[in-house]
Amino acid sequence: MLAAFLRFERQLTRLAMAIAIVMLVISVTLSFYQVLTRFVFNAPSTWTEVASRAAMIWCVFMAAAATFRGGYMMAVEAIYKIVPQRFALWLETAIVLCCLLVLGVLIHFGIQMTGRVSNQTMSGMNISMSYAYAAIPTGSAFAIVAALARLFAQLSGREPVGPDNSEVSPEVELQQVQHDLADDDKGGSRS
Repeated sequence: MLAAFLRFERQLTRLAMAIAIVMLVISVTLSFYQVLTRFVFNAPSTWTEVASRAAMIWCVFMAAAATFRGGYMMAVEAIYKIVPQRFALWLETAIVLCCLLVLGVLIHFGIQMTGRVSNQTMSGMNISMSYAYAAIPTGSAFAIVAALARLFAQLSGREPVGPDNSEVSPEVELQQVQHDLADDDKGGSRS
C-alpha cells in the first residue's frame, strides 16, 4: 500500500514539476515579449504583464510539491544538528504536521479567494482572475501529498530522516562513484 502511494506521489510530483517548468517558460517568454514591445517597438503590450504574473504564480505553487518532497521547505538544518538522532524522526513529524496545517489553511482560504474573484477579469484579458488564484489550493494539495509521502517514507525507513543535504541527485552520485571505481580499477591494473 505504501509503495503504491509513493509511486502515485512520484508521478504527481513529476506532473507538478512539469507544470511549473512550463509556467516558468511561459512567464519568462511573456516578460521578454513585454520588454521587447515596450522598449524596442514603443508599443507596450497590455496583457503580457498580467499573464506573466499569473504564470509565475502557478510556477511557484506547483514547484512547492517538489520542494516539500525533498525537505527543502521544511528544513532548519541547525535544529537537526542540535537534536539527538533518536529524536530526529519526532522533529521531522512535528515539522510535517506544522506544514500540513499551513497547507490546509492555504487550501481553505485559496478556495474561498478563487470563488470570490471569479467575477473579476484580469486586466487586458477577458479571463477570470480565478484562474490565477486557483494555483493556491491546487499547488497546496500537491504539496500535501508530497509532504505526507516524505514523512511516510521516513517512518518506514525507506529514506533517511532530516533534510536532503545532497546537491547532486542520487543517480548522478551513483554514476560518479561507479566512474571513480572504474578509474581506480584501470589505475590498479596498470601497476
